[in-house]
Amino acid sequence: MRTMLLAGLMAISLPAMSEKLTVERLLDDPALLGPTPRGLKISPDGSRVTFLRGKADDQNLLDLWEYNLADDATRLLVDSRRLQPAEEVLSDAEKATRERQRIAGLKGIVSYRWSPDGQRLLFPLAGQLYLYDLKAAPDDAVRSLTPKDAEIIDAQVAPSGRYVSFVSQQNLWVVDLKTNLKFRLTDDGKGTVHNGEAEFIAQEEMDRFSGYWWSPTGEWIAFERYDEAQVPEVKRFEIQAEGTDVTEQRYPAAGQPNARVQLGLIRPSGGRPRWIDLGKDEDIYLNRVNWTPDGKHLAFQRQSRDQRRIDLVLVDQETLKQRVLLSETQPNWINLHEDLRFLKRQQAFIWASERSGYKHLYLYDMDGKEKFALSSGNWVVDKVLAVDEAAGLVYVAGNRDHALDKQVYALKLDGSNAAAPQRITAEDGWHEASFAGDSEGVKLFVDSWSDPRTPTQVSVRRPDGSRLAWIAENKVDDKHPYAPYQAEHIVPEFGSIKAADGQDLWYRLYKPAGFDPAKRYPVISHFYGGPTVQLAKRDFGDLLDQYLAQQGYVVITLDNRGMSRRGRAFSDPIYRQLGAVEVEDQRAALQWLAKQPWVDARHMGVFGWSYGGYLTLMMLAKSSDIVAAGVSVAPVTEWTLYDTHYTERYLSLPKDNAEGYRKSGVLPWLDGLTSPLLLIHGMADDNVLFTHSTKLMAELQNRGKAFELMTYPGGKHGMSTPAMKKHVYNTLKRWFDRQLKPAAP
Repeated sequence: MRTMLLAGLMAISLPAMSEKLTVERLLDDPALLGPTPRGLKISPDGSRVTFLRGKADDQNLLDLWEYNLADDATRLLVDSRRLQPAEEVLSDAEKATRERQRIAGLKGIVSYRWSPDGQRLLFPLAGQLYLYDLKAAPDDAVRSLTPKDAEIIDAQVAPSGRYVSFVSQQNLWVVDLKTNLKFRLTDDGKGTVHNGEAEFIAQEEMDRFSGYWWSPTGEWIAFERYDEAQVPEVKRFEIQAEGTDVTEQRYPAAGQPNARVQLGLIRPSGGRPRWIDLGKDEDIYLNRVNWTPDGKHLAFQRQSRDQRRIDLVLVDQETLKQRVLLSETQPNWINLHEDLRFLKRQQAFIWASERSGYKHLYLYDMDGKEKFALSSGNWVVDKVLAVDEAAGLVYVAGNRDHALDKQVYALKLDGSNAAAPQRITAEDGWHEASFAGDSEGVKLFVDSWSDPRTPTQVSVRRPDGSRLAWIAENKVDDKHPYAPYQAEHIVPEFGSIKAADGQDLWYRLYKPAGFDPAKRYPVISHFYGGPTVQLAKRDFGDLLDQYLAQQGYVVITLDNRGMSRRGRAFSDPIYRQLGAVEVEDQRAALQWLAKQPWVDARHMGVFGWSYGGYLTLMMLAKSSDIVAAGVSVAPVTEWTLYDTHYTERYLSLPKDNAEGYRKSGVLPWLDGLTSPLLLIHGMADDNVLFTHSTKLMAELQNRGKAFELMTYPGGKHGMSTPAMKKHVYNTLKRWFDRQLKPAAP
């Protein structure tokens, strides 16, 4: 009797140890995949690793932590709630910057910087700027540098350690840490003029969030001044739950004027700026600014409006004389990079180019003549991680071993292992590495690694890849938040199909929970499809896809032609017309799935966000014969409404490619949209403006086509609040259930 009772109790309790995911649990606290650190940085002296970590009761409220190598201890440095207990109030400029950086949903300490001497940490919090002194007693370590409620953007510590700089109310400021006096270096920033800031296009599309750069000696600050008076002013409604705001935004749509930029030099003690000649053509992009290690020269990258040419220009700091070190051209477009490195031990620099068809590194002398390649082959260098001149090595991230992986490799500065670099990271899967920066003798790096079975683990590694210490081993043990769901975890399958031109299209595939090959399952194809983003990769995967698979769907993600990390032959077929080869490739994936005996080919749906939302609409418009339903979130519908740098990169200027713009839009293809559509959009989206969806709604209504709609008051492009995301995911799931799961007889 007792044995039977015990067995019965075990039978009752066992299912609780094996739970399926819910939408709520994906976003509730504590973080489902463990307290994974973000913003990992190694101190300049290599003695500690600092990072940001969310609280147990609010994973989006970040505190500043450190791991100290000397005592193998992890400790909290700054508790954001204790320092700022009230709800944070941010300026419109700071909100916009966070939206550009895709961190709008985070709170507390969302960014920080090391001082060059490795003794202090600088961070903004709730509109104020703070300096943390590692040498001070804990109660005296934090020092406020700005008046309450000041607008602070892009705070930095000068190389000398004497000054802290920041942008406030469109002007560049410095704080003298010895006297605590504050100086405004520029005073004409107002209206359409901004000093020390990166313009909208630089932040949104060029991955440049700073508009000023300290010289290595701290004697000069190079800064951008831009005037957006010529940029058309868009009046848009931001519909909130409490009312409607009319926002006037300078938005440079395709074919329209951009902000006019200048590049100046100014001393931290003040004075009149010295202006650098950016060339005769004012309609250019200022992409990157770098100093040489000795501070005697400044280099800037100037990209033509059509984005087919980029010049690397070297400027003498004393005389302002300049010369073009090199010019790079491409028949379609130039991809920007962060891989310029000026060397200290020799008169040379490292430059990245895609001239071979794949992104690789090359060594040049200071006359702009190529010496030799540092890497080569049918693979891609993602980025330079660090240069160790003493060891003669360049550490890079790349995908030489597998298209779906990211690994760390060591290239030799003499080019001797260009075709066969040394692989540093041992585990297959996805590695995000953080080095201390270029130094004389790399001693360690931080590695964030995951694979389809392992949530992200963070460790400190020696230069040869061997583990020195754990920062977050993140084992899924009994106490781990993911433990109740581990038994139901579905490990995805990976494979490829052929594109029409013979290239491999890689996919990630989740089969449903309790998969039975004798059954037929509905399909959800979840894609992004646009340039630069890879979704099919051998990491821990997408928890939303995991959830949908546990709900009985086959979930596939295929990266179509047009995306990066595969070389120019793979990325360039989208040039001058979007929504063509992407649809062709995604259609091929569904046709392949339809032939599988375990797929219900009559119930295959598609879903995407942003470019993925656009591609969802194009799939419905061009492939409703095989797509049973689609969910489109925050889609672009007409490319003349989207911004200059992104759109013109792939479609050229509207005046030069009117037909390409027309065919790339959604509206001309709407007659083919016959399958059910759920359209979702945030009503305060300042990236893909809500106008995209209103134009689509009007056209669908004019044509008498039914569709379903869900809008979000106050919702930005990423629906950044957990409540909004929960609602989006639950709405999506319920709608797919209605469309793709036939009712039981």
